[in-house]
Amino acid sequence: MTSSAVNQADTQPSRPPLHHNWAYRHVALPIFALLRMGASPRKLAWSIAVGLLIGINPVLGSTTVVCLAAAFLLRLNVAASQLANHLVYPLELLLLIPFIHLGDIVFHTAPMPFSAKTLIHAARTSPIALTRQLWTWEWHALMLWLCLAVVMVPIIALAITPLLRSLLVRIEHHEYPIIHTPHLSFERADS
Repeated sequence: MTSSAVNQADTQPSRPPLHHNWAYRHVALPIFALLRMGASPRKLAWSIAVGLLIGINPVLGSTTVVCLAAAFLLRLNVAASQLANHLVYPLELLLLIPFIHLGDIVFHTAPMPFSAKTLIHAARTSPIALTRQLWTWEWHALMLWLCLAVVMVPIIALAITPLLRSLLVRIEHHEYPIIHTPHLSFERADS
């Protein structure tokens, strides 16, 4: 390598590596990878829709197992459904109380007391009655969630299928790289 080639390489600005945000790295890239590995956009859309809706069901602690079972029974993409399921976990926590309140209204049951004192008193004085009441509130919330899921899963799946089809076309044309490598320029010096 001549000294002019070395000086030229030292003076050229190198491109910094591209850093994507959390959502791109943890949501978009896995979906791009699934599309590149041959997952059909339609099946991927249904997998994501099922994962999203199962992820917000009001039975805390059940979503991973239920989502896994649904993916196997419906022959969906397990990775996509679990990705969507775990993505909406904060929504599950946020929607638990609204599902219970709506269940109280729809099924005409006594409203759930949200005072710690009231719940502790009920747990001490009549734990079996409290357990039955908690199960009733949970059951009603689950029924409302099931009605919502039956309606929303097809709507979400049909809405995102065209998006995934267009992403697949772009990926096939290498417009969405899975891994970004920094631009490296190697110059060959003629000796």
